[in-house]
Amino acid sequence: MSLQAQPLEWGHGPRTFEVFLEPTCPFSVKTFNKLNAFLERAGADNVTVKIRLQSQPWHLFSGVIVRCILAASTLPDGKAAAHKVMQAVADHREEFEFTDHCSGPNMQATPEEIVARIERYSGVQVAEAFACPELQTEIKWHCKYARQNGIHVSPTFMVNGLVQADLGSGDDIEVWAKRVLG
Repeated sequence: MSLQAQPLEWGHGPRTFEVFLEPTCPFSVKTFNKLNAFLERAGADNVTVKIRLQSQPWHLFSGVIVRCILAASTLPDGKAAAHKVMQAVADHREEFEFTDHCSGPNMQATPEEIVARIERYSGVQVAEAFACPELQTEIKWHCKYARQNGIHVSPTFMVNGLVQADLGSGDDIEVWAKRVLG
C-alpha cells in the first residue's frame, strides 16, 4: 500500500496561520475547536490555516493518536477524514488521556483499543493505514518541522512563518484575525 497524506490545510489565502497541536492537550482542543470559526471570520480567500501535529510524551497516547490522524489523512477523504478524527478525540478527550498524565482507566488500554475507539467515535476506519510503515515519513515530517521552528509545546501559533509567543488558546478569534490579517 502506497500512502499519500493530504496536508491538514484549510482555506487558500496568501496569509498563513499555523497551529501546532497535541490532540489530547486541553489547550490544543480549545484552539482546534475555534479554527472553523476563525477561518470563517478571516475568510478562506485571505488565510490558509495549517494544522501541524505536535506529539508530546507526557500525553501518553499522543504518538498513537497522531498516527491515527495522519493515517486518516491518507484515506480518500484525506484532510476531511483527519478532521473527523481530531474532532472525535477533542469531543471525547478524557477517553484518550491519562489522569494526571500517569494514572486512571487508560492504564489498561492498549494501542489497538485506542485505534478502535477513534474509529468508533469518528466513523473513520484508520487501522489499515495506521499499520503501514510508510506513515513514518509523514509523522517524522511533523516532528522535524516543529523542531526546525523551535516549537516544543502545544498549542503554538505561527503567522506567516513567525512564531507568535503571545497568542494563545484563550484568545478570542478576533485577536487571531487581527494578527493574521493585519
